[in-house]
Amino acid sequence: MFSCRSYLLLLSSLLIATIGGQAENIPCNLQDAEYGKVCVCTADYCDYLENPTLSEDSEFALISSTQEGLRFELSKGNFGASEKHVVDDYEEPVVEVPNEASNATIFSRLYDAALAAIRPQSERATPSTTRSVTLRLNRTTTFQRIEGFGGSFTGAVSYLLENYEAQAIQDHLYKSYYGADGLGFNLMRVAMGGCDFDLEAWSYNEYPENDTSLTNMTKLDDRDVIRVEQIKRLRDISGVENLKIKGAAWSSPPWMKTNNKWTGFGRLKREYYQTWADFHLKWVDLMEENGLPIWAISTGNEPLNGIFFMPFVKFMSLGWTPPTQAIWLADHLGPTMRNSKYKDIVLFSNDDQRYTSPYWFKWMNRTRPNSLDYLDGVSLHWYWDEIFGSTFADKTNEYFPNKLHIISESCIGDKPWQQARPLLGSWARAEKYARSYLSHLKDGFHAWIDWNIILDEEGGPNYVNNTVDAPVVANTTTYTEFYKQPMFYIIGHFSKLVPEGSLRIEAIASNVNLDTVAFLRPDNKIAAVLFNSGRAALDIVVVDTIRGNVTLNVPAKSIHTILYN
Repeated sequence: MFSCRSYLLLLSSLLIATIGGQAENIPCNLQDAEYGKVCVCTADYCDYLENPTLSEDSEFALISSTQEGLRFELSKGNFGASEKHVVDDYEEPVVEVPNEASNATIFSRLYDAALAAIRPQSERATPSTTRSVTLRLNRTTTFQRIEGFGGSFTGAVSYLLENYEAQAIQDHLYKSYYGADGLGFNLMRVAMGGCDFDLEAWSYNEYPENDTSLTNMTKLDDRDVIRVEQIKRLRDISGVENLKIKGAAWSSPPWMKTNNKWTGFGRLKREYYQTWADFHLKWVDLMEENGLPIWAISTGNEPLNGIFFMPFVKFMSLGWTPPTQAIWLADHLGPTMRNSKYKDIVLFSNDDQRYTSPYWFKWMNRTRPNSLDYLDGVSLHWYWDEIFGSTFADKTNEYFPNKLHIISESCIGDKPWQQARPLLGSWARAEKYARSYLSHLKDGFHAWIDWNIILDEEGGPNYVNNTVDAPVVANTTTYTEFYKQPMFYIIGHFSKLVPEGSLRIEAIASNVNLDTVAFLRPDNKIAAVLFNSGRAALDIVVVDTIRGNVTLNVPAKSIHTILYN
């Protein structure tokens, strides 16, 4: 899949490394894919962008990505400049065609021109008109503190990485997500045992059955031995300073459940309430003993799957209702964790769609008024957000004003009306991510954890053929390269320059042409995300109450992150 441009990129990166040490800013190896463009990474080449530095107070750095092909393109300018700062969109490299071009070449060019003419209007070059908007940023008005951003390390991820024999390409995936020169992730979600993205359903202490002492839960499962070592390698090679891991269980061992099955209408038997709480404590212990401290756990993944959605859910699930979860949390899990050496572990509840909130918690509170006292936060999934509006999240924020609110799972391709597989190069899917990130951050959410950090070309593997899309897609034909999708870069526009501890600040756009969110970072710099989803270029007049004004001219279908003192 390497083109002439690929070799030029590789040559330039090697030249920079030879002359001045290892290059920190390495451009994307951009390639055409079925639905747009992707960046190709191999063991020898992967794109990175060093976090920009500012040489003077008036200087700003702008990172840009576009539908046409810019990927983390860095430019710099100054506040108070008399002229616009123009971001030039990506242009395909010009290929010189000799006069004696063959008929095949001529026909191929005509064919390409015909294809361009019939491309959907939303994907074609944008009109030449330029719209305008004023963005006012006020750092004195602050909102929620950001905990960070991350992805999930499932059994499917572990399996795919094992198949990449070259350690260098595995390391590129780790650094691309968690390195400072990558997306700067600091959060991670893992399953306590198996999940739907595993090669089979499994749990700790499946045998012996009816074992309330969990005597077989004294060491890591062989699958977790591999995964734990991979995560430790990720932590070490990426240099992530404070990796926060959140655990969640999809199902208990079947013998603890009313139906004695992995899935279907099955709840936890009352006689195993304390055993299941002890299971969580033992799992945290195992991870700690093997070098991976756990930041947070939840009360279980998507509890309604085992109550209402059994006909549609074929993967591991454990059903809870608000009253039963309140009893288990108040009488068992809460006291067990708070009276242990992990008393400061963060406890999340729900881990389900936002349409369940805040009714779920109100019902829990009616059953056990003290149950909510054990909770530090609410974790929601985004899968039905297009149908159930943000008022559900707003009401949850009002009901839990001092709790952490995070998205703990997100992906595309899960709906009946969506293609349940990766659409390589899809900018439209990336824009869905951008809109949702912007909406949830403006609604007061503190963190976002995406689903699988890598999947195969079909959106798996997993044991129930529950395929979806992912920001990075593996080439499983050769296992010598992987593809960074537009989704990957969209996520990075939020995560890369917004570290843990940043505060959201007031950002008001004068019209709907711009969607935006802004942050005051711990180093006292401002980072603002600027999303132009329209089909026209946009003049953005950025007005900062302290720094002054600057006008940015950005292309259609583009997203940018500006950083300044």
